[in-house]
Amino acid sequence: MIDSIKRLVLGVAVNLCLAQGVVYADTPMAQLQETIQQVMLTMNGAGKRSDPELREKLRDALMPRFDWYEMAKQTLGKHWSAVPSRQHEFVAVFAEFLGTSYIGKIGSYKDEKIIFVHESIEKNLAQVNTKIIPSKGESTSVNYRLHRVRGEWKIYDVVVEDISIVANYRSQFSRIIANGSFDDLIKRLKEKESNHKD
Repeated sequence: MIDSIKRLVLGVAVNLCLAQGVVYADTPMAQLQETIQQVMLTMNGAGKRSDPELREKLRDALMPRFDWYEMAKQTLGKHWSAVPSRQHEFVAVFAEFLGTSYIGKIGSYKDEKIIFVHESIEKNLAQVNTKIIPSKGESTSVNYRLHRVRGEWKIYDVVVEDISIVANYRSQFSRIIANGSFDDLIKRLKEKESNHKD
């Protein structure tokens, strides 16, 4: 299930091509579109999609749009407060794991289109609802949850067909810790991140 969620979310990240020209982003939707424009420009100017330089450029475009600290904190749930001295380590490992996974899958996406359905903003929280329209098959809803951090809208969760990535990982991480330890979780994330690079 996690792999299918990642594939769907990444399909959005790679194929948000409705925004035309330069966007001077103020709203959550506009900032999301601006990030995807950077990704699309990088992909269009690329040679081999497995090129390490391309992966680095994609990382530079995508990683800042996410609030990795908040995502990591929420995925760890009740275990977050139990590891105060290792929170920054976990944030770094989690961001590498999820970021590398996204970037590694970008090359396999094509022909999907995105429709921006709705944007809602309440104070410093927002949600951008989208639908992915594949060239064949049914559409998929992908909703981005964002919050304002120092003037920028950052993604802290992605909900695909009513399944939250954060909640999904929280459940998995909690099981790993319950059946082993926090060190086991770190080790598994590092191993998976390393496999995504291969």
